[in-house]
Amino acid sequence: MFTVKQMRYFDALATHLHFRKAAETVFISQPALSAQIAEMENLAGSPLFERANKSVLLTELGQTLWPRIKVILQEIRALEELTEQKSGILQSRLRLGIIPTIAPYLLPDLIQSLKQQYPALTLELREALTDKLLEELRNGELDAVIAAMPVHDPHLTSAHLFDDRFLIATSANNNDVLPSPLTQGNAALEKLLLLEEGHCLRDQALEVCAIPRERTLVNFGATSMATLLQMVSNDMGLTLIPEIAIRSEVPHKRIRIIPFSDDCPRRQVGLFWRKQSLRLADFNALVVCVRQCTAKIMLQPDEFAKLRDNSSNLN
Repeated sequence: MFTVKQMRYFDALATHLHFRKAAETVFISQPALSAQIAEMENLAGSPLFERANKSVLLTELGQTLWPRIKVILQEIRALEELTEQKSGILQSRLRLGIIPTIAPYLLPDLIQSLKQQYPALTLELREALTDKLLEELRNGELDAVIAAMPVHDPHLTSAHLFDDRFLIATSANNNDVLPSPLTQGNAALEKLLLLEEGHCLRDQALEVCAIPRERTLVNFGATSMATLLQMVSNDMGLTLIPEIAIRSEVPHKRIRIIPFSDDCPRRQVGLFWRKQSLRLADFNALVVCVRQCTAKIMLQPDEFAKLRDNSSNLN
């Protein structure tokens, strides 16, 4: 009969209908995934997937098996969580999803902190856009997700991690933003550069600047904050930068950081997990660890005050 590992691989392929994406989800190579699926089909005595013209579809047998396999995997995961709780806090595997506008800035400190405090922890990381991560969380492919709040889902619960203020990033030579705390009236918002569609940071930027979503701002949407800031440093426009990215990104580029006047707009970042999960102690420990890390990454009060007074570069 099928092994638990094979059923997990089957579930990943049935979910994504793409061998490479499924393999990435379960952290194995594509050939290894293909071999296990082939072995399942040998055991079943019939194909479980149709493969034609680079497309993948479930066969009738595969469609019949999938709901039952999902139930089995959910029960197995519940048993695993019971065992993991007995072993102590963060002493086993944790599959953590994190959005791209947070991952490169938080993970270096978080990974080191978790290694020091919880050396027995096996951390598996997944970086993707919010909708994708939440789908995998609901399906049991992830244990927890770090993303922007709020998320309205009756099956999930969350804990607030930190507030991430937004500031304006512009080229050191750019005169489209006045050298004073920014208001919407003194920025050339038609030159606002945004991440491509699908990034929650794009939607947040549009809301902060009160720009209709259907308005076309630029002809190019960057796929990462690093790319966006390279464009900014080369006088291609200005953008919103989350505070968590400033220490990593700004010192290496010719960028000027300018705060908003009064209270800076911000996003709230939280940790999300399934309400029925039994790993509350693990998640509480992770929350504490993330908060400790972000306290060091975010600007200190004197650094932020300097920006307000001088609208100067962090270099």
